[in-house]
Amino acid sequence: MKALVYTGPEALVVQDMPDPVVSGDECLIEIRHVGICGSDMHAWAGHDDRRPAPLILGHEAAGLVIEGPMQGQHVTINPLVSCGNCEVCQSGRENLCAQREIISMPPRQGAFAEFVTMPAGNLVAIPDGFPTWKAALAEPIACGWHAVRLGSRILDRPVSQASCLVLGGGAIGLGAALVLAAKDAAEIWIAETNPARRQLIAQRGPFKTYDPTKESGPDQVDLVIDGVGFEATRSTAFAKVKPGGVIAHIGLGSASGGVDVRRATLQEISFIGTYTYSQQDFRDTAQAIFDGHLGALDWPELRPLSEGPDAFRDIKTGQAAAPKIILVP
Repeated sequence: MKALVYTGPEALVVQDMPDPVVSGDECLIEIRHVGICGSDMHAWAGHDDRRPAPLILGHEAAGLVIEGPMQGQHVTINPLVSCGNCEVCQSGRENLCAQREIISMPPRQGAFAEFVTMPAGNLVAIPDGFPTWKAALAEPIACGWHAVRLGSRILDRPVSQASCLVLGGGAIGLGAALVLAAKDAAEIWIAETNPARRQLIAQRGPFKTYDPTKESGPDQVDLVIDGVGFEATRSTAFAKVKPGGVIAHIGLGSASGGVDVRRATLQEISFIGTYTYSQQDFRDTAQAIFDGHLGALDWPELRPLSEGPDAFRDIKTGQAAAPKIILVP
């Protein structure tokens, strides 16, 4: 099969790779669409020791099952494979399973390829006629869905009465904002530095956008969702959250800095990490997408898999306005 292979820092090459082999209850999926994630960018830059070269990256995928229990069905893929038996799996928090694996991280190859194998339980059927490129957005939006769910249960008021700020207008940040809009949040701000992207997302929902490098944005809000995860965005989160408010931290940009422990203590600010999503979160997100509850989802840019190297460079240099680039094998 043809695959886009990460071969070293900032190096991607289209190569012929062995077709994956199906075993057990797994399905062989012909990939139709696969998105470029921030974690793919992080690995491509050489900053993720968990993803050593050579490796096929990519985990935001949808396609057609050509072998296995769901043969003939178009599906969107939950890329997290958990044991299903441990305490956290049994409690519905499969994303915290100590034995979890994800495609695009050894021992599992990723979905920047023509084919991938996954357990049938990780696949969600796509309704007939629904575009697979939209279904591929289930994975990044599920991260925002999970963050909103965790943040909402800590808030001292319903989301419909809460002012909210999302840091970062990429697919995870925009996805979180769309989830907040679907839950009728009282006010939704999005901080985004890319002017073309800021203009695009301002037209996709009831959002107030601003450039955090030039504008002050909202005074303080009840809920901040950090979809970037660098020291600077964590500092912004603590500056912008109200006393008694909540910060939900999704982004994995850097490992330290920006957390104001003193203010968190004195003003009872809740800071929670949110890692990916549960299986139920993924299914709920996919259903919300199929039902049209998260908008038209007309903001990704589609490119051939062969143009993957250029897409990575365009994202790095800020030339890509779209919150998500989706590759087509």
